[in-house]
Amino acid sequence: MDDVIYGSGTEDDPWILKTPPLSSEFQVWKDETKDPEALVVQVGTTQLSYQLRCLEDAHAMLKRHGDWMPLGNADEGKPVKEGTLEYWARSESNPVGGYYGLRKGYRGRFANYVAPTLELLGLVELEHNARNNRLRALL
Repeated sequence: MDDVIYGSGTEDDPWILKTPPLSSEFQVWKDETKDPEALVVQVGTTQLSYQLRCLEDAHAMLKRHGDWMPLGNADEGKPVKEGTLEYWARSESNPVGGYYGLRKGYRGRFANYVAPTLELLGLVELEHNARNNRLRALL
């Protein structure tokens, strides 16, 4: 992705990414000192965090899925469409049995922030349209 400024993925040198439609910038880093280990997302003054294992779990799920999957981005508490990455990230049938998000009230928007991180790590191909983006596993 040409519009990404690469950091090292630490709190002191976060990855600077853009949302799938390339409309907003955010920072993301791994915090392996937390319990559970976290993927931390900073959007302006708002901080979200997801269980770090979400990267490996989402990639494995997408490999099993074997095709394009819609992102289905939504805030926590908003309905999400079944068959989307966002739906999977809050489903009781995922490996953690519910939300990957760690901060109540800020557990949504998984697809908006985790999908570009998966792309940065070379694990997925991600579309960058104005709306209705999808992703699929690589490797």
